[in-house]
Amino acid sequence: MEITKDLKLAVLIDADNVPYAHIKEMLEEIAKYGTPTFKRIYADWTMPTVSGWKSVLLESAITPVQQYGYTKGKNSTDSAMIIDAMDILYSAKVDGFCIVSSDSDFTRLAIRLREAGMKVIGIGEKKTPTSFISACEKFIYIEILKPQIIEEKKVSNGKVTKQLIQKAPSLNKVDHALIKLISDSINDLADENGWAFLGDLGNLLLKKQPDFDPRNYGFTKMLSLIKSIPKFLVDARDAGKNNIKHIFIKIK
Repeated sequence: MEITKDLKLAVLIDADNVPYAHIKEMLEEIAKYGTPTFKRIYADWTMPTVSGWKSVLLESAITPVQQYGYTKGKNSTDSAMIIDAMDILYSAKVDGFCIVSSDSDFTRLAIRLREAGMKVIGIGEKKTPTSFISACEKFIYIEILKPQIIEEKKVSNGKVTKQLIQKAPSLNKVDHALIKLISDSINDLADENGWAFLGDLGNLLLKKQPDFDPRNYGFTKMLSLIKSIPKFLVDARDAGKNNIKHIFIKIK
């Protein structure tokens, strides 16, 4: 998905279905794709299950929306989010939506918003159903947004020193399915010599698999992921100005 920071985004958060611990990282991630024009979070705030959110709302400038559970077993929060999303859509004040939830109930909403020409980014936990993931233009797992802090021990001259380092969490392993997905996408884009432009490759992978992200595999960048797979060749070509390089990928 192309990053365009001028996009105006409506950020709608389902407090019942995402943890509050990573709100700072979630908002920083959303800022990569546009400017949040609306930031709303939905819950029955009388319930103790969402009490953790209350401490982070003010500092994050998110507007809480109260929605009582009128019927036992029914999630009225979903209905409130969907109604607000459609109101915002028809106001014509945004270019896209960011739906923060791990609930498949928002699948139809994401489809409807995309039918209206909106960009739709989803953010949720790894447990999010495939139906909602596939309905978004891009889906980001919450678990990859906060680097793991691990302790590393080093021995030098008989002395043991300890230091804390940040390590990107890895949700998936680089396996045959991933290599096939990348290989097929390179073949779809390749010129007569078999080379595909890295930027085009990344965009195509997202179209095929909205939750594709090199961070899912422990890499911060697409190029690092590609270089880790022996099957692929990398060629950095001079773009002709400011020492900029264009990266091309080929199957060996």
